[in-house]
Amino acid sequence: MTNNKVWFITGAGRGMGVEFAKAALGAGHSVVATGRSVETVIKAIGDHDKLLVVKLDITDPVDAKEAVGAAMERFGRIDVLVNNAGNFYAGFFEEVS
Repeated sequence: MTNNKVWFITGAGRGMGVEFAKAALGAGHSVVATGRSVETVIKAIGDHDKLLVVKLDITDPVDAKEAVGAAMERFGRIDVLVNNAGNFYAGFFEEVS
């Protein structure tokens, strides 16, 4: 039996998402790293045999379904979700509907 987990990380193209992905890979886990730009994610994290990079715009339900499908096809399961991506509407809180 293995302690290897499959991590699904949103917003893995920069910031904390990159660090989560690198830490999980460094610990021997498999990672599905997602972002709006596959190229950006690959550039930020690099290449690894336990890494799957998938396009995911969290505001698009079709992207979400396809990203999960790709993860299941490659790894067969998802053990850990790091819901790191965000959607930001700029403005003062009192002025945002």
